[in-house]
Amino acid sequence: MKRFIVPRISALLAGLLLLVLSTASSAEVLKIVVDDAIHPITDEYIGRAIAEAERSKAQALLIEINTPGGLLDSTRGIIEKILASPVPVIIYVTPSGSRAASAGFFILESADVAAMAPGTNTGAAHPVSLGSGKMDDTMKEKIENDSAALMRSVVGKRGRNVEVAETAVRQSKSFTDQEALSQKLIDYVAPSEEDLFKQLQGKQVKRFDGQTITLNLAGQSVRPFDMTLKQHILAYLLDPNVAFILLAVGALALYAEFNHPGAVVPGTVGVVFILLAVFALNLLPTRFAAVVLIFASFILFALEAKFAAHGVLAIGGIVTLTLGGLLLVDAPIPEMRVHLLTALAVSIPLGVITVFLMSIALKARANKVVTGIQGLIGEIGLAQSALSPQGKVFVHGELWDAISSANLPAGQPVVVREVDGLQLRVDPVRSGQSTQSAVFEQTS
Repeated sequence: MKRFIVPRISALLAGLLLLVLSTASSAEVLKIVVDDAIHPITDEYIGRAIAEAERSKAQALLIEINTPGGLLDSTRGIIEKILASPVPVIIYVTPSGSRAASAGFFILESADVAAMAPGTNTGAAHPVSLGSGKMDDTMKEKIENDSAALMRSVVGKRGRNVEVAETAVRQSKSFTDQEALSQKLIDYVAPSEEDLFKQLQGKQVKRFDGQTITLNLAGQSVRPFDMTLKQHILAYLLDPNVAFILLAVGALALYAEFNHPGAVVPGTVGVVFILLAVFALNLLPTRFAAVVLIFASFILFALEAKFAAHGVLAIGGIVTLTLGGLLLVDAPIPEMRVHLLTALAVSIPLGVITVFLMSIALKARANKVVTGIQGLIGEIGLAQSALSPQGKVFVHGELWDAISSANLPAGQPVVVREVDGLQLRVDPVRSGQSTQSAVFEQTS
């Protein structure tokens, strides 16, 4: 009998242990913080958090958000992931003074639970076109209608106020936390996540697929879920100001390598920086005409150094580089464009440095060669034997075979005019001509 009881007790204990472990694994809320513009890395981060919440059987995913907006494609990707999430998603605009503007408003409305902290705002979700040209009325209407339809489809399913939400798209209206709550754009206003969880305790939430669940989050542990190192680096690179600095400094480094071949370090730095910039710009809405302006500015810097245009070409290069920076990223919000201060802080020093380096390189190439056999040209020596017209001359501490344009006696000062293999062609130094004047005559 004992043989049967012991295995059953062991199995029962194992089952209880698994139940406890499974309960413990789900007794938490996964939390991430989005405190930046919305871009592809934000989309990837939220998708990874949803997958982790599902894997760990978390009670809910809490997304604390503070964003000025961002790219529409990334916003749509995030909304798709939130709507398909097997774990309830809570979007919480916090801390006080934060906002969920433009793209952030779409993301807020897509959540199972939408909440805001006191002193926050949301809205201003009118679509902004990319490109410097003015949109025609038809295209503008198409984009606006498309965005409004997305808003209606999300807000209607969540049971929120469709008409008011649509005004944020069509009329760019913004709402304070209390205005959003009173007009049923959000579900709760809470000063802290603990207070939010208490308000949610025992409340039923209707999910996008029609299921109704009850949230019991009060007292649950909150586990932060951070970006990976790769995502941190990529998010940093996707700052348009960083991308512009990398591109400009990389171009300067390659410029220095071309003027000093074999230096290796400038070339390596230039290639790495430009590759990083290209990677970032590939994920951002980039105007490639602006890239042409940036590289054209270095041509103007080179021409300034070559022709000494009294700064006119250098100023043109600085203006071109500044415009290239300002127009480089064609984002829908100012926070995702290169700032004027950044463009000027990069363009002016870079222009001065580039012209200076180019001037040094051109002067070095124009200077008389003073090493090797070519360095002998213009040097003054003495005829060691009579030149009639061949003989020996002493130049630069060495005895050379020489041929003269005229017969010269031994001891006659001569100036080297040409080097032909191991034989020098010399001319007599005229009476009263100094060493310096002889050299000047040759070099001129």
